[in-house]
Amino acid sequence: MCSIKAYNYTNVILVIFFALLNIDPVLPGANDLHFHDGSSSADVIAGDIFFEILDPQELRYSYRIRPAKDFGATFNDSFHMKKARLVPTVPISSCSDLHNQEDVSGNIALAERGDCSFVFKTAKAQQAGARAIIITESVNKWDDPLDHLIEMVDDKMDIDVNIPAAFLLGRNGATILRTLKKLHMKYAIINLPVNMTYVPINKMNQPPWITW
Repeated sequence: MCSIKAYNYTNVILVIFFALLNIDPVLPGANDLHFHDGSSSADVIAGDIFFEILDPQELRYSYRIRPAKDFGATFNDSFHMKKARLVPTVPISSCSDLHNQEDVSGNIALAERGDCSFVFKTAKAQQAGARAIIITESVNKWDDPLDHLIEMVDDKMDIDVNIPAAFLLGRNGATILRTLKKLHMKYAIINLPVNMTYVPINKMNQPPWITW
């Protein structure tokens, strides 16, 4: 009973926080990747990578993404983008030719999961000139309790993609997309990747609406 009250109290605090920032709240739930007592930063990261949003200010945090398992290029040492644009694709599903190719070209595409495979979305972003793609859960399905289990795997359709691709938990994706829409912004400014290996867990600048 106490834990339920604490959880509800935390939600109330978060609602007030978001109201002060004038953005729509996306509250914590089962689809977060939780830290465990005694875990090291290396244990928590476990092969995932991070990017940070610089602008808009409301989204200025570090975000965890899970690279595609067996397709596309890797986020290796030669891939490093500073002050790059994270551009929501149009259409957001990235299942057809992108209407905002000029915005996506040379930048990082942000698309929603669904309607076609991860590989196909990546191929469409690549066709539009994207340097990488981040795929997230649909804004309408952000509270899927199983989205932390999603692995981006090759669909065996023999589509050639050679840009990096990764999955972002829906709570973060939903908040990013909603905030950009509210602020009438076409993109966010990000650094990708950022090295979090030696950053203590309690010092990681995680978004206030999640616990990794």
